[in-house]
Amino acid sequence: MKERGSFGSKIGIVLATAGSAVGLGNVWRFPYTAGENGGAAFILIYIGCILLLGVPGMVSEFIVGRHGEANAAKAYDVLSKGRPWKYVGYLGILTATIILGFYAVVAGWCLEYLWASIAGQLSGDAEYVKNYFADFSSHPLKPTLWGVAFILITHLVVVRGVRHGIEKASKFLMPILFILLLILVVSSCMLPGAMGGVRFLLHPDFSKLSGSVMLEALGQAFFSLSLGTACLCTYASYFSKDTDLLRSAGQIALIDTLIAILSGLMIFPAAFSVGVNPDSGPSLIFITLPNVFHQAFAAFPVVGYVISIMFYALLVFAALTSTISMHEIGTAFFSEEFAQPRRKSAWIVTVITILICIFCSLSVGAVPSIKVMGLSLMDFCDSLTANYLLPLGAMLACLFVGWYVPKQVVHDEFTNRRILKGRLFGVYLFAVRIVCPICIMLVFLHQLGIV
Repeated sequence: MKERGSFGSKIGIVLATAGSAVGLGNVWRFPYTAGENGGAAFILIYIGCILLLGVPGMVSEFIVGRHGEANAAKAYDVLSKGRPWKYVGYLGILTATIILGFYAVVAGWCLEYLWASIAGQLSGDAEYVKNYFADFSSHPLKPTLWGVAFILITHLVVVRGVRHGIEKASKFLMPILFILLLILVVSSCMLPGAMGGVRFLLHPDFSKLSGSVMLEALGQAFFSLSLGTACLCTYASYFSKDTDLLRSAGQIALIDTLIAILSGLMIFPAAFSVGVNPDSGPSLIFITLPNVFHQAFAAFPVVGYVISIMFYALLVFAALTSTISMHEIGTAFFSEEFAQPRRKSAWIVTVITILICIFCSLSVGAVPSIKVMGLSLMDFCDSLTANYLLPLGAMLACLFVGWYVPKQVVHDEFTNRRILKGRLFGVYLFAVRIVCPICIMLVFLHQLGIV
């Protein structure tokens, strides 16, 4: 049997796995959610949720992946010894494939806007920018072609393998993403009136805190770290035996949180400097912010032009690090379960996700009649994965590691076969057995509007 790929360095492990977590949600969902739910108060709760739920959940998926040394389905099968727990892996693979299909649609929009920024087509008043997005998103071909192009770019990285494709791309993309983000933060905070946006994001407003806000923070932490998609499990199968799983999880959570907070410091100061209150969702990225850049840097149009390009390049890089990880999940599965060459396996995933992408793109644009249960296909896929499949997968992973896998096996992986001291093992085990399942169940019920 051909030897499996593996990451070649510790920094490669951290950057690749952090890249899987860092995505478009960090750039627009986190800032908006934090700003509307108490600013710094929300951020403090979010950090607590990362420690409470995120890190233990990540470590659990790491344990399954590294011990199994295989794709997610096989890794769960190895530890469950043929029991039905292997279907947790299948669930994660299915979830990631669906997400990649509709996520590529929005990623394709980012590519279009990067191109439009370079071509100087986004300079105009608010009505022009609004109409630009409406015309583009309803076009029968353009959005779909950009989405397909994004999947093909992802394919070109994944097909090169773990070390020469995923790790190499992550070592390039993540530092560039961070540098672009820092430049944009500094530029945004130097604008007149920008400190109002900083205060809006970072001023703790404890009066807005409620049970619902705490569940929002818990849900944001849960989704931000890619829990429940089999991504962490798949990437961990490429970890070396001396990788400190707890330390790696902590480093990845720190990077993910830092980028989310910096994204807020990039968006809100610029928006407040021109008196714009940012909206959530696609309108923030594709309607509000182009107009913000145009107004904020009206006196220096060349600067505004460069800032716009850098912003959409940032979005493209953030999206790409996520799509690479989601593509790898299915590629590893088809390659190992069906003994197929990596290139062929990658093409299987690419074709499947292109089909999902095409129909999702058409459902929110040229062919709105493509609906499932009253929702556009894209909204249905988003709701299905976010509200059902992700929470279910993450909860089952915690229950599996916490209660089914022999405690000695979990301890051996946690401590690298007792090379590490593992002082926090008891805390971790309590969290993954009791705290994480309860918290994930609350998130699940909150998404359904029950609590």
